[in-house]
Amino acid sequence: MRHFALIAATALLAVASTAQARDTRVEQSLHELVNSAEARNVGIDGSVKFYLAGEKVSVVERLGEDVTNKKTNAANKSDAEACRWVALSALRALQDGARSRGANAVVDIVSYYKKNEFKSTTNYECYAGAILAGVALKGTYAKVK
Repeated sequence: MRHFALIAATALLAVASTAQARDTRVEQSLHELVNSAEARNVGIDGSVKFYLAGEKVSVVERLGEDVTNKKTNAANKSDAEACRWVALSALRALQDGARSRGANAVVDIVSYYKKNEFKSTTNYECYAGAILAGVALKGTYAKVK
């Protein structure tokens, strides 16, 4: 009986560690997210504009760079849903940082998951697992025209 309990515990541990190890890369549109009803519901109100690296924008003044690294519970959510939710949290943090610095935009945004830059003029990058999803964004606070 004791041997069976040890085998069962080992199998359960192996399954749990495998489930946690999943780290699926997901790309989604930043601007679709920013313009969504979900964004408005969490307080992203358009007072701060978001520009991915490579997008054309007229910068008047740069006010410092920042990184936000957010995680959310991904249990019982699709990867896409978990990624949208955690990206909104990251954008909200950047919006708050911009407001506190007197900026009206965050420019040159790149995904910065595990300090690896992913640049796109349309999409952000998220990594989803069985338990957590994460988004890290790096950007520059700015005043734009």
